Amino acid sequence: MRIVDTTEVPVWDPLVRLFHWTLFISFCAAWFTEGELFEGLQDRLSGEWLQLVHIWAGYTIAGLLVFRVLWGFVGPRYARFSDFVYSPGIVLAYVRDVLTLRARRTLGHNPAGGAMIVALLLGLTATIVTGLALYGADKGLGPLAAILAESSDEAIDTIKEAHELATNFTLLLVAGHLLGVVWETLLHRENLVRAMITGRKRV
Repeated sequence: MRIVDTTEVPVWDPLVRLFHWTLFISFCAAWFTEGELFEGLQDRLSGEWLQLVHIWAGYTIAGLLVFRVLWGFVGPRYARFSDFVYSPGIVLAYVRDVLTLRARRTLGHNPAGGAMIVALLLGLTATIVTGLALYGADKGLGPLAAILAESSDEAIDTIKEAHELATNFTLLLVAGHLLGVVWETLLHRENLVRAMITGRKRV
């Protein structure tokens, strides 16, 4: 007879978990292969190889974003936007409760976590769009090449600055997300990283 663990319930479905960790790996790959970050690494490895990894990591993130938006409407309960998108007032009230150590525990994303998910999706979208624009304008490649291939040097510099700004903004959000995970883990004595691996949380 199969013994059922009644102290835990399934929360994160397999596709949400696969999305989360694939996005994490892809974002890290894109970040660590960005040209200006690791010039020493480029001395040991082919710059073209690093650029190829960077580009395909970006394409992977783009595909993941499309999936997550669709899954936010048709996925199971805890994956849907309707479960974790709250009004600004509720989000601010929850942040206040977090800071005063009075925040209630939720099975799915809490109001602050939901707001962070939306912000991360927007930040990543801006990063991908500006990255594709830069790829098209500077290299004459990618889906936007037909529009931006003849861009001037000034336009390329502007797009590059926009891409860097979007990337840095997204990195700031990632740092906030990690801080929130640690804070909530300590506040509610619940390993949120483990939950995103197993998909289960205590009742």
